[in-house]
Amino acid sequence: RVLFTAGRDSIIRSWNADETSKTRNPCIKSMEHHTDWVNDIALCRNGRTLVSASSDTTVKVWDTERGFCMSTLRTHRDYVKSLGYAADKELVASAGFDKQIFLWDVNTLTALTTTNNTVTTSSLVGHKDSIYCVALNRAGTVLVSGSTERLLRVWDPRTCAKQMKLKGHLDNVKALSLNADGTELLSGSSDGTIKLWSLGQQRCVMTYRIHKEGVWCLCADESFNKFYSSGRDRMVFETDMATDESVCLLREKAPVLELELDSNDSPGIWVATTDSSVSKWSLSKQSSIDDSNEECIGNSSPLCSIPGDPGIVRVHVLNNKRHVLTKDTHENVALWDALKAIKIENLGKVDFDLEVKNRFERVYVPNWFTADSRTGMLNIRLDESDALQTWVTAKDIGLANDDARR
Repeated sequence: RVLFTAGRDSIIRSWNADETSKTRNPCIKSMEHHTDWVNDIALCRNGRTLVSASSDTTVKVWDTERGFCMSTLRTHRDYVKSLGYAADKELVASAGFDKQIFLWDVNTLTALTTTNNTVTTSSLVGHKDSIYCVALNRAGTVLVSGSTERLLRVWDPRTCAKQMKLKGHLDNVKALSLNADGTELLSGSSDGTIKLWSLGQQRCVMTYRIHKEGVWCLCADESFNKFYSSGRDRMVFETDMATDESVCLLREKAPVLELELDSNDSPGIWVATTDSSVSKWSLSKQSSIDDSNEECIGNSSPLCSIPGDPGIVRVHVLNNKRHVLTKDTHENVALWDALKAIKIENLGKVDFDLEVKNRFERVYVPNWFTADSRTGMLNIRLDESDALQTWVTAKDIGLANDDARR
């Protein structure tokens, strides 16, 4: 069994998802081609193909067996935030901050070659603000999108026609889950509520007030009888839609970004958080929540975990324009050599600003690169106008003063 993950480091990785595995390094392969955050991924064609959406404004299609990027789609003009997938039709929808939704036939995308590289797509236009989430039912007959407009738009992807707008949330809509036949919908919002909608009746039939802060992710079981939710408050709940009972399964250490049910030999739920770790937790019920219970304990430890590395949050280029100081989320400071692209020294938990001051040199070197930590790693970008120029002092090459004058 293979688990695919992606995030702010711009890299998609596949892992051995068997928690009983004794493999010291469970990472199977890394797929690197994006240049900014990967916001969503969709596994298609029985796991043979993966589609990814990124803040670099592209959608990429991958061969999961070879870890190879087969094609790059550049139709979006801003961050691509969400993907929807219709498994029965092999249809993918991409949506983002450019207020547009594009539809892609996965079988067509995987058949592209250097000579046959023309892609046709349908677009759904009508949003007036940034789109944060999109969902398709399995048959590809219903598409729903949520945005900062605080409403849901329902479309027929076969004709690209708008069908209805659903109003009720008081803040951004961040998460969606459609049932298989496209008749019922769950939506989660930054207003802290989860709403169950009947698309046939075009109205909200139930509002769940489980979370005390914004709801960022939702997933439902195949029968659409239970759903799982989490977000900023770090608590993961299981809710039975027949009884309206909500049970706290666990409390994570950081806000939760994504949930994925695992119904294989050892049932559980994979939880991804902002601290870059991914863990699988048991679905066993530990505690219920009511108005008088403000604390959720739930399961105390995960079944297995894939720990993430600390991300770099501060960067400073020293004035010798070669060495770079960084500080990560664990407060560790490190010194890097930009010319050799290597880490020179781990300085530990020291004062970052004091270290910058102590390493100041009375020297002038022209800028030839910029450094940033947008992806949580140290990124060096060469200045096109100066990167290939040569600049050296007489002292550096061993010339005496008289020789240098000549």
